[in-house]
Amino acid sequence: MSTINRKTIRQRIHKRIRRKVTGTAERPRLAVHYSNQHIYAQVIDDSAGKTLISASTMDKSFEKASANVESAQKVGQLLAERAKGSNISAVVFDRGGHLYHGKVKALADAAREAGLQF
Repeated sequence: MSTINRKTIRQRIHKRIRRKVTGTAERPRLAVHYSNQHIYAQVIDDSAGKTLISASTMDKSFEKASANVESAQKVGQLLAERAKGSNISAVVFDRGGHLYHGKVKALADAAREAGLQF
């Protein structure tokens, strides 16, 4: 009997989400991912297959990179500011198979407060 690890379960959940959630030019997809060290967020136009905007803790504006709730809030604010600069106001949220809790929720709330609609 084989055991299924957490990564495999998350990938299966993400596939199920991606069947329903797609980004268009009018309403691109906000994809969130995190590792033990960094948090990544991208605004993606799936119809063209292009990343329009990205923000992560690896950007130069972050002096200390860490994957915690405070960093997730900063990434969400940075992404929303960049989206405003690119005339993007509404997105579809893709939690990437992660639970909508903690870092993912903090990023989403910060992006909403900064002006993104989803």
